Amino acid sequence: MKLAVVGGGSTYTPELIDGFARLRDTLPLGELVLIDPAAERLGLVGALARRILARQGHPATVTTTADLDAGVEGADAVLLQLRVGGQAARLRDETWPLECGCIGQETTGAGGLAKALRTVPVVLDIAERVRRTNPDAWIIDFTNPVGIVTRALLRAGHKAVGLCNVAIGLQRKFAALLGLAPADLHLDHVGLNHLTWELGVRRGGPAGKDLLPGLLAAHGEAVAAELRLPHAVLDRLGAVPSYYLRYFYAHDEVVRELGEKPSRAAEVAAMERELLALYADPALDEKPALLARRGGAFYSEAAVDLAAALLGNGAAGSGGGAAAGSVQVVNTLNNGTLPFLPDDAVVEVQARVDRSGPVPLGVPRLDPLYAGLIGHVTAYEDLALDAALRGGRERVFRALLAHPLVGQFDRAEGLTDRLLAHNKEYLAWA
Repeated sequence: MKLAVVGGGSTYTPELIDGFARLRDTLPLGELVLIDPAAERLGLVGALARRILARQGHPATVTTTADLDAGVEGADAVLLQLRVGGQAARLRDETWPLECGCIGQETTGAGGLAKALRTVPVVLDIAERVRRTNPDAWIIDFTNPVGIVTRALLRAGHKAVGLCNVAIGLQRKFAALLGLAPADLHLDHVGLNHLTWELGVRRGGPAGKDLLPGLLAAHGEAVAAELRLPHAVLDRLGAVPSYYLRYFYAHDEVVRELGEKPSRAAEVAAMERELLALYADPALDEKPALLARRGGAFYSEAAVDLAAALLGNGAAGSGGGAAAGSVQVVNTLNNGTLPFLPDDAVVEVQARVDRSGPVPLGVPRLDPLYAGLIGHVTAYEDLALDAALRGGRERVFRALLAHPLVGQFDRAEGLTDRLLAHNKEYLAWA
């Protein structure tokens, strides 16, 4: 089996390699190609990848290249984990929205829109080249904003599935609190990418006993603290929101915090420099502990389970819940799953995944408390994708005005001006 990773020079990649090495029975990988234009980073990451696999006795070969077409040729699946503009663009995304009193964050709000505008055209170009070179390959998108990027890929007819690590991270957290194996827990996970709630935590599968009320009663304080939300929020919801919901539920508090401390982008950039220095050590043959602070926890397990299921090797995954490796949380077409959304919306839900792709499991009727925000953000994503595909200042403005974290005319105007000023080099139409 051959996999290609676009953005293979990312400091995330050793996490992925570690998963490939540990979970070889789930995903029998024979060849891995790391693709990245950043030659120095790619060389460091590729060498460490070979050492990690060798340490664990994995027979796969690792090659590195800047040539996308050559790298994806013959691949069974192509993973996308790129960041257009790098950490410098992320730093800007987290900074200029604050000037208008709005959240500065790279995947939601105005910063998330900027990232989508930069990213969608690049990803679509990559996907077209994959299709020309290797039309049977699955594309697994880990590139944020995952929901919008995956929707662009699916609208263009690509064999694509979006992947996020939020659900598997919560599954692991809940399993540890309950003293259970992660594979014993199925999450009633529903929403959009980075806008999700766990409405149930079931033992043994979708029809299993719901452990969430007991979990919240016994461990609600710990869960709330990790999400940085008041315990009362979880009690009143009777559900566990993604930590990204804090940007909605505590917007003004978060804006104040972001204005008073170094940005996450600055922290990550410093961490990446330290990681790359570690990766350069020829004696290092395992992922360093520092990588856990970089983000992307359990990304490798989720990616292995998804690739294995899509490629027909998903009978026994590493922790995707009931029927692990075949039932897992993905970003895919709605197709009636949430009846208040259009069929071509991309939702993040549990789905049964096999070689033909994901099919969402049924979702009970949602409380308007969740459905209303999901519908609102879906409308924003419609406008954001239109702006990414067709460009134009007015389309950018409309998307910002529609976003529930913006929603005011003067703020949308100010944010539009700043977004365009900070992203001209990435927007062909600007």
